[in-house]
Amino acid sequence: MIRENVRDIINSLRARRDALGYAHEKLKQDSDSYNKVIILVSLGAGMLESVKMRLELNTAVFALAPILLNSGIAGISALMKFRSYPTRMESITQASSLLNATLQKARNHANDEVIPEDLMNDYNASLLACETAIYPSERKSFMIQSHKNLIMILKEEKKYYDAIANANDDISISSISTDIIENILDTTTHPLKTTNKKIELESVEEGNEIDDL
Repeated sequence: MIRENVRDIINSLRARRDALGYAHEKLKQDSDSYNKVIILVSLGAGMLESVKMRLELNTAVFALAPILLNSGIAGISALMKFRSYPTRMESITQASSLLNATLQKARNHANDEVIPEDLMNDYNASLLACETAIYPSERKSFMIQSHKNLIMILKEEKKYYDAIANANDDISISSISTDIIENILDTTTHPLKTTNKKIELESVEEGNEIDDL
C-alpha cells in the first residue's frame, strides 16, 4: 500500500509495533509454560528421590521413575532450544526498538506535507525488520489483532474527547453509561495508598448539567 503522507506512516508503524508486541507476548507465554513444566517435573523427581531414600524403596518402579522424569526434563529443554525462544524474542525486541525510533521520528514530522526522504528510508528499514522478526504464517493473525486493538482505542478516544467537548460547552448529558470500575488504585503500587474500591457510576437523570469542572 502506498503511503501518501506522514500520518499514513505513523498509523502503519503503530500497527506493526503492536503486532510485534503481541508476537513477543505469545513467545514469552510459550516459553514460560515450558519452564513451569520443567520446574514442576524437577520438583517431582527430587521429591521422589527423597522418598525413595527415606523409605528405602528399591523396587523397579521407584528405580526407573527418576530416570524417566529426568529424561522428560532433558527432552523439554531440548525442545525449547530447538524452538529458539530467546533468539526469536531478542529479534522481536530489536525490531520493536527500530520501529519505535522511526515512529518517534515520524511524529516529529507529522505536520510535513511531503514525506522526508530519510524518514521513508527508515520506514522501509522498519518494514524489513518487522517482516524478518515474525514468521509470515504468524504475521497475519498478529496484524489483525493489532488493527482491531487500534480501532477500539481510536473509538474510545473519540468518545472521551466528545464528552470533554460537551462538558466544556455546558451541554446537558441525559445519561452516563459506564461499566463498573474495579480496583481503581492499588495500595501496593500507588503513592496515594488509596484502598481498592468497586465504584459504580449511576446514571445522571435527564436535564442535569455538569458544573464546576
